[in-house]
Amino acid sequence: MLIGVPKETKVHEYRVGLVPASVRELTHLGHAVLVQSGAGAAIGFPDAAYEAAGARIAPDAAAVFAEAELVVKVKEPLAPEIAMLRPGQVLFTYLHLAPDPEQTKGLMASGATAIAYETVTDSAGTLPLLAPMSEVAGRMAIQVGARCLEKENGGAGILLSGVPGVRGARVAIIGGGVVGSNAARIAAGMRARVTVFDRNLKRLDALDQEFDGRVATVYATFDSIEAAVLESDLVIGAVLVAGAAAPKLVSRATVSRMRPGSVMVDVAIDQGGCFETSRPTTHADPTYVVDGVVHYCVTNMPGAVARTSAVALNNATLSFVIALAGKGWRRAMAEDPHLLNGLNVHAGRVTHPAVAAALGEKLLRAEEAIVP
Repeated sequence: MLIGVPKETKVHEYRVGLVPASVRELTHLGHAVLVQSGAGAAIGFPDAAYEAAGARIAPDAAAVFAEAELVVKVKEPLAPEIAMLRPGQVLFTYLHLAPDPEQTKGLMASGATAIAYETVTDSAGTLPLLAPMSEVAGRMAIQVGARCLEKENGGAGILLSGVPGVRGARVAIIGGGVVGSNAARIAAGMRARVTVFDRNLKRLDALDQEFDGRVATVYATFDSIEAAVLESDLVIGAVLVAGAAAPKLVSRATVSRMRPGSVMVDVAIDQGGCFETSRPTTHADPTYVVDGVVHYCVTNMPGAVARTSAVALNNATLSFVIALAGKGWRRAMAEDPHLLNGLNVHAGRVTHPAVAAALGEKLLRAEEAIVP
């Protein structure tokens, strides 16, 4: 199969769909790989490295989309990229369609088959292609939150760790999954006073045992979350409903009552955000202020550490790319129900239940979509 890798076009997005090591694996298996010139250059993967791995270099994205049977990306396609998709072509990338009707309609109109990293599952019921970026984003959330708490960045001038005689920052983490647990590890390691909220009692128990009481665990209700948010210096939004829009767990009214200089980092912004005051931002302009509260809502947080993120993502996605290229998407999905869960759009129809419900689209069951 001919696999195409275009350069990412989202603002300050330097990750790449396939790193040279992945390309070498694919070419070794007999596949052809076409990489847009400069696709990985910003993170230390020059065109020469791709050529050494067996890829051909294309001058621009148009050439990649025109030839490729399978397009492998990182972030959702922007409008100019959607315009280059065609019926029968397969797109494999993060999509986050539930809060994005415009992208969804564009993909439907293209006639292409779109598979989303974030809804592929595994036998444990987790999301293996979202996990590596969630790990990065969770750790980064504390890093950027600590920076936003600095006075020159609009924060209250609080050192996350505190010093002897001065308490560390209070950190509330809403969601105890991959993002939340990684955020808790970094925050606790920096000696902040951390509380994690979740509705899964087994998850709270696991976190309590992991941290041996150094992190407080609280069952998540609107009341418990509101009380903690009002007391916290830093709030991390780390909730996820696979494929669906994130629930709004902190109201604008609550934000208006928070202490000026507090910071909110909404890692759920890719799925619409879990704070009512959240709106997408970029690495070029990452923050804004509402009622004196600093908001950080960058939709591609792991892009800030693009080399680490690209390699970690490829470690997770490569086996699926190999399956799609080697078997074709229909057979690969017929043999792997977890990959089948990644199918979001096919031939003008939405094929994921959560996306269809969020956008009011008629659902074509994925099992029906893979039938020739």
